Amino acid sequence: MIRSHILICAGTGCTSSGSDSIRAALVKELEDKGLSEEIKLVRTGCFGLCELGPIMIVYPEGVFYSRVTAADIPEIVEEHLLKGRPVTRLIYHDTGEATADKATSLNDTAFYRSQKRVALRNCGVIDPENIDEYIAMNGYEALGKVLTGMTPKDVIDVVLASGLRGRGGGGFPTGKKWQFTAAAVSDKKYVVCNADEGDPGAFMDRSVLEGDPHALLEAMTIAGYAVGADEGYVYVRAEYPIAVKRLQIAIDQAHEYGLLGKNIFETDFSFDIKLRLGAGAFVCGEETALLTSIEGNRGEPRPRPPFPAVKGLFGKPTLINNVETYANIPQIILNGAEWFASMGTEKSKGTKIFALGGKIKHTGLVEIPMGTPLRTIIEEIGGGCPNGKKFKAVQTGGPSGGCIPASLIDTSVDYDTLTSIGCMMGSGGMIVMDEDNCMVDIAKFFLGFIVDESCGKCIPCRIGTRRMLDILTKITEGKGEPGDIEKLEELANTVRATSLCGLGQTAPNPVLATLKFFRDEYEAHVYEKRCPAGHCKALAVYTIDPEKCKGCSLCSKKCPVGCISGVLKSPYVIDQSKCIKCGTCFEVCKFGAISKK
Repeated sequence: MIRSHILICAGTGCTSSGSDSIRAALVKELEDKGLSEEIKLVRTGCFGLCELGPIMIVYPEGVFYSRVTAADIPEIVEEHLLKGRPVTRLIYHDTGEATADKATSLNDTAFYRSQKRVALRNCGVIDPENIDEYIAMNGYEALGKVLTGMTPKDVIDVVLASGLRGRGGGGFPTGKKWQFTAAAVSDKKYVVCNADEGDPGAFMDRSVLEGDPHALLEAMTIAGYAVGADEGYVYVRAEYPIAVKRLQIAIDQAHEYGLLGKNIFETDFSFDIKLRLGAGAFVCGEETALLTSIEGNRGEPRPRPPFPAVKGLFGKPTLINNVETYANIPQIILNGAEWFASMGTEKSKGTKIFALGGKIKHTGLVEIPMGTPLRTIIEEIGGGCPNGKKFKAVQTGGPSGGCIPASLIDTSVDYDTLTSIGCMMGSGGMIVMDEDNCMVDIAKFFLGFIVDESCGKCIPCRIGTRRMLDILTKITEGKGEPGDIEKLEELANTVRATSLCGLGQTAPNPVLATLKFFRDEYEAHVYEKRCPAGHCKALAVYTIDPEKCKGCSLCSKKCPVGCISGVLKSPYVIDQSKCIKCGTCFEVCKFGAISKK
């Protein structure tokens, strides 16, 4: 008889931190203690609190253990599972003091309290490699409802009424895209999932694929029925090996249960899904480049129109949405359009997943109702910036997004509000920056990524972004000249207006957003040869405070170019003409006498 379940995170984050070794240690320890028949181990997807991994939860108590190691397992088994005394030193502090007779609730923690998990509903809850657990959570019930009691038009009408918009970045109404594809006349149609998640710091789609792959398969099958397609493709990057493995397992299981293939639910509807692995090209996140790649060609965007709904994969009408968009579909069908539309704002319905990263205490995955204030995400869910640093800005939407400054921290996070301030939702990456980040350097980082990832098909993106990067590099190296800022801004607007695809058109966004909100930092770099954040090495100035210097000579001894001189027990001095800005003196000073400006 099973008396306890132990859920172990087996997403990429916790796996890379050693969750497999924890599971192996648990298996051995349970066998040694004769508990194998009483304790069930479940490998789940991501819980969301990635910064605390590896994570495991013991039920029925609900004790949330964080940063567990294999060395902790004997103590957990002996104290908790045998004696009923949770190991308090490993319990996530925000769940309170767990005891054998008092369950803890993750929903009451600051991290989870403001969240609403719809697309992530099963992640961290079920075994993603077991179709029975998905079915136990109402899995494939929506598909059964659709195939046995709804017409294709009924399905599209529900999606339209829900107000669901594409979660891949553009925010186009999902129901309209389905409507356009259904209206196209053709002997063959396709349904495609864009799982090519390329933004730095983004892992929303990956987590859904790893934690709830059947939700995607069910949604794509529903979409196939709605638009008149009998074949689907999931385009996923090869750098997601766990997601790829679980997707293939899910596809095989769905075939075995008759939920994919011929005559699903004993109807005349047939649908199948295949995987296609991408090589990691950022441009293949653009839908027409993705379709070109599936066809076996170099991933380059196509001019639009015609749009994929009219002429897409192999020249046939094609519906394409991303993972998160599809993950909402089964719940919309089961619970109704009104249920979904009751969350969010008037024009941005439902929830949105964000990958929180950067200078934030609780890095991880969050799903919040549209319209949630940015302050709630940064300060409550994310816990604010660590080490007492001040929040400065957040980059949303990756290289195609824009920076939101601290002055706009009360901004409502929804499609239209973000667009109104010159930013965008993007796919959901959210990189937090504190006072030590240089916004000119941040713009240079994202533009450098774009330059490396540009497919090179159109001149504005291929050449324009390179020239912009050259100017940014020049400015951060202290070589900026009057007129460089204006030239950078003109180039950015030209690239945005003339690039072929959406990625090229949004490539200048980090530059334009930082120019809008942090123009003073650009001007300080160019006209004062100063980096306000003290980040840009070429513009750093190291000085010694004579009041704090003890004359220990350590800085002089460690200086690689001998630019620091002085007499023992007297203040030392830095020769600025010889200083190479390496920062060694700043790092070795034990008295805080050296400052960087």
